[in-house]
Amino acid sequence: MEASTWLTNSLVYLAAAVIAVPLAKALGLGAILGYLVAGMAIGPWGLSLLSEAQQILSFSEFGVVLMLFLVGMDLEPSRLWALRKPIFGWGGVQVLTSTLLIALLGHAAGWSWQVSVVAGFGLSMSSTAIALGVLGERHLLQREAGRSVLSISLFQDVASIPFLALLPLLGSAAHAGDTGGTGAALKAVAMVAAVVLGGRLLLRPLLHWIAKSDSREIFTAASLLLVVAIAALMQAVGMSMALGAFLAGVLLADSEYRRQLQTDIEPFKGLLMGLFFMAVGMSIDFSVVLANAGVIALVLVCFLSLKLLVMWGIARGMPIPRPERAVFMLLLAQGGEFGFVVLQAGALSGVLDASTASILVAVIALSMLLTPLLLVVVDKLLSPRLTGHDAPPVAELTEPQEAPVLIAGFGRYGQVIGRLLYANGVRATVLDHDPDQVEAIRRFGWRVHYGDATRLDLLRIAGADQARVLVIAVDDIEQSLQIADLAREHFPHLHIVARARNVTHWYELRRRGVTDIERETLDSALTSARTVLEAMGWHPHHARQLAMRFRRHTVEQLEAQLPHYRDQAKLIAIAKQGRQQLEELFAQERQSLESRKREGWGQ
Repeated sequence: MEASTWLTNSLVYLAAAVIAVPLAKALGLGAILGYLVAGMAIGPWGLSLLSEAQQILSFSEFGVVLMLFLVGMDLEPSRLWALRKPIFGWGGVQVLTSTLLIALLGHAAGWSWQVSVVAGFGLSMSSTAIALGVLGERHLLQREAGRSVLSISLFQDVASIPFLALLPLLGSAAHAGDTGGTGAALKAVAMVAAVVLGGRLLLRPLLHWIAKSDSREIFTAASLLLVVAIAALMQAVGMSMALGAFLAGVLLADSEYRRQLQTDIEPFKGLLMGLFFMAVGMSIDFSVVLANAGVIALVLVCFLSLKLLVMWGIARGMPIPRPERAVFMLLLAQGGEFGFVVLQAGALSGVLDASTASILVAVIALSMLLTPLLLVVVDKLLSPRLTGHDAPPVAELTEPQEAPVLIAGFGRYGQVIGRLLYANGVRATVLDHDPDQVEAIRRFGWRVHYGDATRLDLLRIAGADQARVLVIAVDDIEQSLQIADLAREHFPHLHIVARARNVTHWYELRRRGVTDIERETLDSALTSARTVLEAMGWHPHHARQLAMRFRRHTVEQLEAQLPHYRDQAKLIAIAKQGRQQLEELFAQERQSLESRKREGWGQ
């Protein structure tokens, strides 16, 4: 591609995105639909500004790979193991049931059983890109619907591997025989094992070595190299690149480099995901749509209806709250980007003819286009009924607020802070992104506003420019760090008081310059320890002194470890030194205790 052509194409893509996405969001349609419409507008069936839809689609699919790498880093292996039942249980039910029903319908309509099976499996795939994009926009990734969508999407990626390996057996290329399929399966298993073992043994030392160079751009390059290398290895053995990236992300979920990797990769993921959706819009062949409009409409309605029926049954069996079921069903009823891969492989293997493949590709693309529109309809018509008539729908904060204190997160931790402030006449603006929590607290007369404190615009509306203190009390560690970053960059005058879930969270907040941090379990544990000492006969004043001295020592040790918290060897050395100092302190206390006992203090 010539430089002038590359520049022109880049100009067209960026201009279309900058115009279409803000317009779509202003109309309440969401960013994803904006990208799809932008692709349709600049594609060969719109203004014909660009024509290389398939090339762009292949390149931009790397955005899906990056997305699943980031999703994997949010799931530690223990959490992933906890999801094994929804992944292999409900995920298997969705893929097998959808494939079977669609295949039976296709066979009844006159397709051969081979074509019906390939079409059924291809249409059973859902768009991971659109699903996770929508869940992220709606802050549902950490809720039951988000976890359920992710679980089933992961199984779809896993199930596609053996299906693609067996596709030649369904077509004219069946002469490849079982040996080829068995060999492909063995290669797939070996590659997964290599990624898991390599991730455990090599990735962290390698990242540690690169981080010691203290070069931000090299670490960014290494982050991208890691994902590209794993994707290339997976593709070389015929596996899903996205699945390989997800496995790599899971292996780094509890790594000290997770936050840095997420920060470096996030911008590339966002740009490529947008490009992917635009390429999907460009790839809709409207000549095929117009020539087979009746057939495509019938297939689209039937396949969406069947999948919605399947998803309705699964939603009732899974612990998904009623208000979230409609979103769950729609996100998994649509076709998906991996369906394109299955249909393309079906055409290459001789199972599908070109006309049938084009019709099914158009059906998948149109279902992806319809999903954001159907979600808007659900929001307007169905969601208010599901949330109940007795409570008004929770609206996002829009009126500017003025209060000296801003509290982000009003769960069990934030409520204690808010109640104490309220009891002493201190006004506070409270933000919480859980609509159920907001509604429950409002019933008790609290002025709690629905809003995501990780958004700069909402922080401004909440009065962060005028407030004196920001309390970060959200449950999610990543959101807590995002809020701290926003406050430090845009509201440097704010005095930040933060909650830390664990020591790693404490380190990350301190690294951002936050000094007033309380570990949520430290003081409660020390209070319990004081109670135990008193129950054993210690004088209450002496038990309190011991607890406060232990607390002071713990905080001082954390401060000493802060410059070295990524150096495991140094941390161990400081911890050993800290234990020795603590033992010396307690030895002095024991001597003091003995003297006090002699003076009649008791214990």
